Amino acid sequence: MGSSANTETAIIIASPASNNQNPATNGGDANQNHTPAGILALTNSESDASKKRRMGVLPLEVGTRVMCQWRDGKYHPVKVIERRKNYNGGHNDYEYYVHYTEFNRRLDEWIKLEQLDLDSVECALDEKVEDKVTSLKMTRHQKRKIDETHVEGHEELDAASLREHEEFTKVKNIATIELGKYEIETWYFSPFPPEYNDCVKLFFCEFCLSFMKRKEQLQRHMRKCDLKHPPGDEIYRSSTLSMFEVDGKKNKVYAQNLCYLAKLFLDHKTLYYDVDLFLFYILCECDDRGCHMVGYFSKEKHSEEAYNLACILTLPPYQRKGYGKFLIAFSYELSKKEGKVGTPERPLSDLGLVSYRGYWTRILLDILKKHKGNISIKELSDMTAIKAEDILSTLQSLELIQYRKGQHVICADPKVLDRHLKAAGRGGLDVDVSKMIWTPYKEQS
Repeated sequence: MGSSANTETAIIIASPASNNQNPATNGGDANQNHTPAGILALTNSESDASKKRRMGVLPLEVGTRVMCQWRDGKYHPVKVIERRKNYNGGHNDYEYYVHYTEFNRRLDEWIKLEQLDLDSVECALDEKVEDKVTSLKMTRHQKRKIDETHVEGHEELDAASLREHEEFTKVKNIATIELGKYEIETWYFSPFPPEYNDCVKLFFCEFCLSFMKRKEQLQRHMRKCDLKHPPGDEIYRSSTLSMFEVDGKKNKVYAQNLCYLAKLFLDHKTLYYDVDLFLFYILCECDDRGCHMVGYFSKEKHSEEAYNLACILTLPPYQRKGYGKFLIAFSYELSKKEGKVGTPERPLSDLGLVSYRGYWTRILLDILKKHKGNISIKELSDMTAIKAEDILSTLQSLELIQYRKGQHVICADPKVLDRHLKAAGRGGLDVDVSKMIWTPYKEQS
């Protein structure tokens, strides 16, 4: 705003001197001493004041809100989560860890001072005062929407536990990892052992999942590592896709390393150190170099709540290729072989909920389209191994179910079903059940 005001002032000052004088023909002395000096003085005055104001806010306090230039070249609102001194710089030279308030926590990152627009700085407020001020400005509808998304993925945590979780995990400790042929930017904090606190990049063996601080260590390890696929039993092979079942009790180090790796991309799960109680299902793409992990899911060996899946992850380089849907479908095929209905462990992440809701929609509506006559929720559950509550919530969200005369009635208009199926998107990769070689887990004596 200041620059436009100065431009107008400059025009007024310059106008009396513009008696058809050309600086090029008159040596420029009179013109230089008259107008530009006035403009320069104003500009310098504004520049000095602006610079002084900017310097006055440095270093930025934790909690400060400011505009920051993101990788798209545009400025976005951020909140300063943490700061660290840059010892190679000056007195106020800090790096800042920021949360982009428009985006998910997975995009939080360390940024340089020059990425910030210091003219947009808003002073840090006390968190409780800030919440109170914000809530006063919000409509009831807006507040409800914030409440629904604010603790997304943390529904099992009370407010104090949520604050503690966010405080402990607020700064991403590992920025990137190397896994196979990919270098991957991480999304979240993962509690690696203390000796890795000074690392910003880790190098993983893609077969045994051992992790190292330096590339040379990985290269030495790869010359010795004789694994070319996850440890455990191959229970599925179709074309270039394989699934391996890994028992956490038999392969404890592998399972723990997998949990460390997965936590870098999962915000909502507690890291399980007691991996003995879990089975891990590792999906791989296979070629002549070996079987390369693309994702996995885990499940408890014995679940009283009928959970057929605890954690699920598709690694970022392999996302949007249908592998997440494949993993979900595979978990239900295992439930069918066990003769049980299943449901994923809660809470689901934001991406997990979208994937599951899409899977349930496609499976259920496909049956309803083909089915002639009446069908009950119980029958749908028996056919699909999907828990009755999940079927009910899915059909209700699609407004395909009504409550009449004391019972739920499914309203399956073909055109409506087609519209919902189209909105649910493609089903991803199919699980060829004939290629599964698997028997349900039994505790060995």
